[in-house]
Amino acid sequence: MYLIKLISFLFLFATGCEEKIVVNSKTDDNVKPKPIQIVEAFPNLLFERPVDLQSAHDGSNRVFVVEQEGVVSVFENTSGVSSKNTFLDISDAVDDKGNEEGLLGIAFHPNFKNNGFFYLNYTVSSSETLISRFSVSAPNPNMADSSSELVLLRFDQPYGNHNGGQVAFGPDGFLYISVGDGGSGGDPKLNGQNPETLLGSILRIDVDKVQNGLNYGIPEDNPFVNHPTNKKEIYAYGLRNPWRLSFDSETKQLWCADVGQNAYEEVDIIEKGANYGWNEMEGLHAFKSGKDSNAFAKPVLEIAQSTGDKSITGGFVYRGASAKNLMGQYIFADYVSGRIYGLSKDGGSYKNATLIDTDLNISAFGTDDSQELYLCAFDGKIYRFKE
Repeated sequence: MYLIKLISFLFLFATGCEEKIVVNSKTDDNVKPKPIQIVEAFPNLLFERPVDLQSAHDGSNRVFVVEQEGVVSVFENTSGVSSKNTFLDISDAVDDKGNEEGLLGIAFHPNFKNNGFFYLNYTVSSSETLISRFSVSAPNPNMADSSSELVLLRFDQPYGNHNGGQVAFGPDGFLYISVGDGGSGGDPKLNGQNPETLLGSILRIDVDKVQNGLNYGIPEDNPFVNHPTNKKEIYAYGLRNPWRLSFDSETKQLWCADVGQNAYEEVDIIEKGANYGWNEMEGLHAFKSGKDSNAFAKPVLEIAQSTGDKSITGGFVYRGASAKNLMGQYIFADYVSGRIYGLSKDGGSYKNATLIDTDLNISAFGTDDSQELYLCAFDGKIYRFKE
């Protein structure tokens, strides 16, 4: 998330953020589309800095929300739900002193219904990130076994920001992990262009294998699997702070939002082995001089920070049923401006439209078992989309 020096994280709960509605700008043969709006999904529940929302896809109709301090809550996916259960509390182990540190992401194994495995991405200090597997408690499906932790991967963080933080299973069954460049500003350690480090990358590992003394395996077609010095876990690199990635459930494309430095935010479609340019490039523009921009994969969208957008929050391609006018659009937002956008294919390029202009600090998006889309905001609420 943005290096938000935003005044002691703005404090977000100040006004009770009134929702605002805007009509999607696209029209079809003079038929005015229904207005897109967001409404409180679970009006009886509040959360402390929610940064991820996921479903276990186990048929239980439950929602899991990650709070940055180290708590995962679970509850029934109904608007009238009045209480939540603490699924897991590792706040004693999590270091969330920095604005971008903490428990940052959760992913459920594709076979979670049978094996009970889920995976967390969190910081244990200002200098280290852990990717760990936990198990659900056998007698209680609404509680995890906090003693079941198996650390799969740990790596150093030179500074306390740019931690990435997403974990997500791809359609290939492998676990994808978003990792920032290590922090500070401008990538002073040049991690983005150094595939000999895990930093500044999207990683891909096989959690169903134990290989070469590791608690995971390396997929055979990872781009650097046979390279003598580059990290074999890397799937793509050249990223600054990939804050939220997701797979389109229909096309299987991997979408990622990468937070910019001082000039441009960007949206990428991640391809295996691609180099997205940081810190030689920021968006479509040179950040450092000297290299041909054609050497790098280009974003599908850049947004100038002069618009007021200063910290992009990646979302999902909409595949639900409650807001059909959004179908096929990549829905994302900006943490600072509060704007929610819809990015759609327009011939050989992409067209971006403002959907809703809010006063919210939007930290994450998530989907439920029915592919309905939700957003997490730092007013402590979860919102859903509807027409």
